[in-house]
Amino acid sequence: MKYGIVIFPSKPVQDEVNSYRKRYDPHYALIPPHITLKDAFEADNDQIQEMVTELKLIANEFEPFKINVNKVSTFAPVTNTIYLKVEAIQQLIDLHEKMQQGKFSNNQEFSFVPHITLAQKLSHDEYSDVFGSLKMKDTQYEDTVDRFQLLYQLENGSWTVYETFVFGKEYV
Repeated sequence: MKYGIVIFPSKPVQDEVNSYRKRYDPHYALIPPHITLKDAFEADNDQIQEMVTELKLIANEFEPFKINVNKVSTFAPVTNTIYLKVEAIQQLIDLHEKMQQGKFSNNQEFSFVPHITLAQKLSHDEYSDVFGSLKMKDTQYEDTVDRFQLLYQLENGSWTVYETFVFGKEYV
């Protein structure tokens, strides 16, 4: 089965992001707005149980922290993806790195760029128009992160929560 690990931002941030995603992101119906901590990976039931134990230990190590979402950016020319840039603070980097080692294989294809996707898989002309208008928008959010989610992919391609891990909570 395919799994992934993400942070879901607060509802106000998700609502703002979804106002664009419903028009410009073909994955809009498959997964809510999120920050990817661990790209999709395959695991069987035994492996995922070991990973859940490891994720509980990781969650115990962290306290809630604030993130700043501060501008619209893009992955062009690699892809025509437009996103909200999340400031790469140390806690976020540390959390991401812990999920690339130990029981977790490092399946990271690109450098870690914390972000929330607004639009993807756009034609070149549509990309230019959408990015041009979005980058003029003043985007400023502060959000508190106090948990992350292990997701799994359903047969229809959508993602759903397998388990939520709250920071600083004493898991045993």
